[in-house]
Amino acid sequence: MMISVIIPTLNEERSLTQTLACLSTSDVTEVVIVDGGSSDKTILIAEAFCAKTSNAFIVTAPVGRAGQMNEGAKAGQGDILLFLHADTLLPAGATTMIESALIEPTVVGGRFDVTFNSPSILAPVISTLMNLRSRLSSIATGDQALFVRRHAFERLGGFADIPLMEDIEFSRRLKRTGQIAALHQKVTTSFRRWEQQGLLRTIFLMWTLRFLYWAGVSPHQLARVYRPVR
Repeated sequence: MMISVIIPTLNEERSLTQTLACLSTSDVTEVVIVDGGSSDKTILIAEAFCAKTSNAFIVTAPVGRAGQMNEGAKAGQGDILLFLHADTLLPAGATTMIESALIEPTVVGGRFDVTFNSPSILAPVISTLMNLRSRLSSIATGDQALFVRRHAFERLGGFADIPLMEDIEFSRRLKRTGQIAALHQKVTTSFRRWEQQGLLRTIFLMWTLRFLYWAGVSPHQLARVYRPVR
């Protein structure tokens, strides 16, 4: 299977180098970096990576993670689309894990379990609850490195053009079309939001946003209280 890794970026100079270094040792088919107008060194980091990696390139798109990922999907050539946050590291052998999960034709996509790059004693508790919730609901978040068959992605029209909850909204539609693979292998993602904004405050914010979303509040309204962290 040809796997395209799609990375939406916006001022990710603090995280992108490590994420790309991790990909340089993998056997992914291609890497598509979709920048939304970074004003820091993100583009320079991406250009340096692409200069020494034959299967990597950069595209630009208007700012907005959903739209950036859709543009990356259009530009990529892979049979499988893997959407990876700029602060998330794939485990060794990730492509083999994905291919194994998709051997079963009824599986339309999937995600990894997640762990945080933090020594905090609460980090494993939070990640365990995230993984359990995802496994029970078959809903994936962007931190979990969502992957999907291209034909399923295109049939669903990609991510909805919303400023928040695009991963959850897409997962809800995707699981209606087939099985979702919940891999036990873990991606490692940043704990920066919890560290910068406080554990209890962040937990309360995330659960409140999800509750309001499930209750029918527009993602455009929710985005007004959700501040991106770099």
